Amino acid sequence: MENLIALLVAAPLLGAAVLLCGGRRLDAVGHWIGTVLAAASFVIGAILFADMLGKGAEEREMTQHLFSWVPVEGFQADVAFQLDQLSMTFVLLISGVGSLIHVYSIGYMEHDERRRRFFGYLNLFLAAMLLLVLADNYLLLYVGWEGVGLASYLLIGFWQHKPSAATAAKKAFLVNRVGDMGLSIAIMLMFAWFGTFAFGPVLEATGETSEGKLTAIGLMLLLAACGKSAQVPLQSWLGDAMEGPTPVSALIHAATMVTAGVYLIVRSGAIFNGAPDAQLAVTVVGAVTLLFGAIVGCAKDDIKKALAGSTMSQIGYMILAAGLGPIGYVFAIMHLVTHGFFKAGLFLGAGSVMHGMNDEVDMRKYGGLRKYMPVTFVTFGLGYLAIIGFPGLSGFFSKDKIIEAAFAKGGTEGWILGGVALLGAAITAYYMTRVMLMTFFGEERWRHAPTPSPAEPSVEPAAETHGEHAEPHPHESPSSMTIPMIVLAFGSVFAGAFFGIGDRFIHWLEPVTDHAHGHPPVSALTVTLSTVAVMVIGVGVAYAQYGRRPVPVAAPRGSLLTRAARRDLLQDDFNHVVLVRGGEHLTRSLVYVDHTLVDGVVNGTAASMGGLSGRLRRLQNGFARSYAVSMFGGAAVLIAATLLMRAV
Repeated sequence: MENLIALLVAAPLLGAAVLLCGGRRLDAVGHWIGTVLAAASFVIGAILFADMLGKGAEEREMTQHLFSWVPVEGFQADVAFQLDQLSMTFVLLISGVGSLIHVYSIGYMEHDERRRRFFGYLNLFLAAMLLLVLADNYLLLYVGWEGVGLASYLLIGFWQHKPSAATAAKKAFLVNRVGDMGLSIAIMLMFAWFGTFAFGPVLEATGETSEGKLTAIGLMLLLAACGKSAQVPLQSWLGDAMEGPTPVSALIHAATMVTAGVYLIVRSGAIFNGAPDAQLAVTVVGAVTLLFGAIVGCAKDDIKKALAGSTMSQIGYMILAAGLGPIGYVFAIMHLVTHGFFKAGLFLGAGSVMHGMNDEVDMRKYGGLRKYMPVTFVTFGLGYLAIIGFPGLSGFFSKDKIIEAAFAKGGTEGWILGGVALLGAAITAYYMTRVMLMTFFGEERWRHAPTPSPAEPSVEPAAETHGEHAEPHPHESPSSMTIPMIVLAFGSVFAGAFFGIGDRFIHWLEPVTDHAHGHPPVSALTVTLSTVAVMVIGVGVAYAQYGRRPVPVAAPRGSLLTRAARRDLLQDDFNHVVLVRGGEHLTRSLVYVDHTLVDGVVNGTAASMGGLSGRLRRLQNGFARSYAVSMFGGAAVLIAATLLMRAV
């Protein structure tokens, strides 16, 4: 069975190569090739999963060594794969949800003339993410890490004729380069201090390594995670990434890319366990980001950007749980999996709404769509109930466990983290209820919404057939789009109970991630009731504002916080002032130092030597009398010096 591991990556990688290099002769069948090879990866993963279940908990790890990548003295880099319970969880999520998104894209991108290339990029994305989670060493993981960054750049900017899409792709690429520097430095430190970057030897050596070294590596890994998982302070790219086609948003937010940072921290758990300061930094980043993203999601009228703020917040929950150490590792991954189901369903539902609304993304121009899109309404609604933590659905089980683990941290820190997690749950219920009410309930505002002018390009021009600026005629999406939404809705409903009841998921991951039972200062029942209570409060406040009052087509000016949240809490303004202008001033200062000090020393030395040589050159004039005088003068000096020394 070990020989099948490489096929998990090879199948979508082959699809990417064929679709991107095959030319226009494959335009008619390219989408089927990409979808079949993505599904083939899932089938192979299911076969390996079945084989893994037949073994004991301690015997489930499988490895496959392909070849030595860099075999030189003192430096050994291998292309080898490691499949254990943690990587298997990601394999099934990535290939399963990814395959459903491929199926959805068949209908969504039906009329895009570059559909073959789009599916090639999707396959490349899956291959890179699978390489990332299957690598048995940090250097090979880095290859997948960069591959995910490249694929996201290509997909976010897929509609490159739109300046906003091209800008968003470059922004995502550049912001992630900052985080990637953290991972590259961490790998260098591992090799310098451990002599290797393979998972096994590095993690085993942490018990004999100083806390300072582990803290340095941990902080660099956290910086890498902040970039890929859009955590503070490297979160600014995520909202702009919505410029890509909606299937890309679903893939990035649910199954790939943003989950990579969570995987990296959990996989490196032994490093963080030995570095309390780095572990604390992880929890702080997660707590801040879960509130940051939730607040941003409350103020967005663009349905995809509201969901993007939600993703930022939910990944913050996962990072917070990962920072809790063995108490939270399992729950971070559990929430990652359940989030993969309901967030993919929500994004695909948003794409279905846009499909029936001439690509309109402004929720203030929606309303009453449940009558026209019943399947989209039900599937989106189940995803909504899951993400707000409605009792019995998947998000209830996974998020409740994270909140309980946060309180179990103990002391003042536990109360603060638990309180932040509860507050985030209330805000989540508020902004997701707002999205639900503005989209599917209330007055049909699209009937009197202003028609966009020809100067305003459609957000997703290639996804529809009935004209960019025609009056909306809401309708249900084709079955190629609704079937994946229905499958994901089942996961949104049942996945949490399947994992949570009987502690199945804990027993599954414990041999890899370890697990410690925390002791919260309040009972689990109290935490559950509190979580449900704040969820009800959030829903009630949103209903009072958007369910019982008419929603204006034009957004009101709002409070100072609302205006700031609409601008992503001024994150781009902060980056411009601190990083862009700061970088400009730093560059000008360095140029001044270079011109005045460095060039001054170099040019001054050259000028001095030039002046000295010019003066010395006058002595070499070619006249014999001048040389005779020089010789006479020299002899006189020597004689005088000799007589003086004798006299003394």
